[in-house]
Amino acid sequence: MSLLSERVLNMSTSATLAMAAKARELKAEGKDIIGLSLGEPDFNTPDFIREAAKQAIDDNYNSYTPVDGYVELKEAIITKFKRDNHLNYTLPQIVASTGAKQSLSNIAAVILNKGDEVILPCPYWVSYSDIVKLNEGVPVEVTTSIENDFKLTPEQLEAAITPKTKMIWYSSPCNPSGSVYSKSELRALADVLQNYPNIIVVSDEIYEHINFVGGHASMAQFEDMYDRTVTVNGVSKAFAMTGWRIGYIGAPAEIARACNKMQGQITSGANCIAQRAVITALNASPSRVQFMIDEFKVRRELILELLSHIEGFKTNVPEGAFYVFPDVSYYFGKTIQGVTINNATELSLFLLEYANVATVTGEAFGNPNCIRISYAASQEQIIEAIRRIKEALT
Repeated sequence: MSLLSERVLNMSTSATLAMAAKARELKAEGKDIIGLSLGEPDFNTPDFIREAAKQAIDDNYNSYTPVDGYVELKEAIITKFKRDNHLNYTLPQIVASTGAKQSLSNIAAVILNKGDEVILPCPYWVSYSDIVKLNEGVPVEVTTSIENDFKLTPEQLEAAITPKTKMIWYSSPCNPSGSVYSKSELRALADVLQNYPNIIVVSDEIYEHINFVGGHASMAQFEDMYDRTVTVNGVSKAFAMTGWRIGYIGAPAEIARACNKMQGQITSGANCIAQRAVITALNASPSRVQFMIDEFKVRRELILELLSHIEGFKTNVPEGAFYVFPDVSYYFGKTIQGVTINNATELSLFLLEYANVATVTGEAFGNPNCIRISYAASQEQIIEAIRRIKEALT
């Protein structure tokens, strides 16, 4: 009999974190590894946010926080939703958590019963499937195509719905594909859902501001979807605050209360200093971090140009986030430098060993034909990394 629970034994290890850990091990051995695996901006947290954290320390913020967040933080979240997304939430509808990942875990824990199905358009963020499984739900993966920019169509959504469907989860801008759903595309999906009023939508908008096409759209902006949509967001990406660990939701009050209850038994409230800093971040104009988005766009153009010169890499143009998600199935079955590559995982490991570049297999995101490459790295690193990849595969 195993000492450990079936729950943890059946759980996958996060592929992005595993690859990052492997890259760190190789670096420690003296290898010159370029890491393009983690979804982490390479910028420092802006000074005006850091100063707010320092002030919070000086003001002696050191006590337990309310489970769902300081009132001032929740008010800042409400202001942000109204200003940026035209969504009107009230204090009882907001819950701040230790990162958007905890927000998602809370949602699954309070809504799913054993056997409930959750539709996941593929590719999806690496943790969605395991969060659903951990809460005894059933992930229903719906394959999208690179030709359609990896977006779920209304026809695919309709075909995936069964009497057991409880939720649909998606991210826009999408991690890993960078796809951005337009308002009209979301409306078309919402029209399908009008026939299934009990299905809850979870809209992960953590990359909202890293958007190269403008006009970010939220499912909850539609009056007929507002009461059945949970909007998930946070500060890790646009504000370069990955380690500060603050995420939040705007949700129907019943769901928010349940998440508050669940979180109260798991972690209680999020870090007090981080919350005070996030109040300042969210109350500021998004224009204060525009310099990062502008640089990501330059890097996107750079990496797409470089990848276009590698035989067998099929790419589309990501509209947001900071990833490219090329189809690399051209290489499956081929032998390169004595190594036969059968799938995206083996190609990703090949690139780590022979090019000293860390990427992530698309299998972890529900798409076995692709790899994810992050361009949250300097232009110099991107140029050198793609040069190495091209050389290794030639």
